[in-house]
Amino acid sequence: MSADNSEALITFDRVERHYGDVRAVGGVSVSIATRSFVAVVGASGSGKSTLLKTINALVEPSAGQVLLEGVDVSTLPPPALRRRIGYVFQGIGLFPHMSVAENIAIGPRLAGERLCAARITELLELVELEPEMADRLPDALSGGQRQRVGVARALAGNPQILMMDEPFGALDPITRDALGRRVRRLHDQLGLTTIMVTHDMAEALLLADRVLVMDTGQIVADETPRALLAGKGGDNAQSLVAVPREQAEKLAAMEEGGVQ
Repeated sequence: MSADNSEALITFDRVERHYGDVRAVGGVSVSIATRSFVAVVGASGSGKSTLLKTINALVEPSAGQVLLEGVDVSTLPPPALRRRIGYVFQGIGLFPHMSVAENIAIGPRLAGERLCAARITELLELVELEPEMADRLPDALSGGQRQRVGVARALAGNPQILMMDEPFGALDPITRDALGRRVRRLHDQLGLTTIMVTHDMAEALLLADRVLVMDTGQIVADETPRALLAGKGGDNAQSLVAVPREQAEKLAAMEEGGVQ
């Protein structure tokens, strides 16, 4: 789990974050390669979201540094830094009094740019929404549609990095699966570097190229999904893998008539 990586886009170099006596992140050193899809998995309070937010400087490390292409993010002007990073919030965070189009365009607008109607349509189509939704207010949309708008908003500035903090947690399973697969296709299509925080190991295994498992502020496993399914990563990681594996085994047994 070294921070040394010649192809690294993002590098965490001995990053710590304390809140009083509470250590949310404790000395994380790891690199994320360009165009990789990385899932950060762990129980609530393990430090996942705190670590994620150090990338776009929403959280300042108590010690260590976060590097973006070798440059400490704390030295970069916040507007320039966040222009390179699309952020999908856990609670979606759409402005209820603004239309879908206005919500999508808010980032570029704050940077002094204006998105044309054609660009709004393009972004809606990327997330598989109809162009006529541009004029609707968020309250007129389903939860899945609102989260798709959140993804479109994150992509509006042509970011290099897509950060997602529990992006699908409030969605029903069918919508969650469909949106997860769509985000993975967008990651590949747009050449993004994606970091997704989730507590759902099945989601991480299905979508990511690489899984970082956090526990009490530390990265305790750094493996590919295939390696985790093969039993690697240690006890903490395997306890998380066990849940979807046992569910899959029970479903398979039900199909064979062995479990009622």
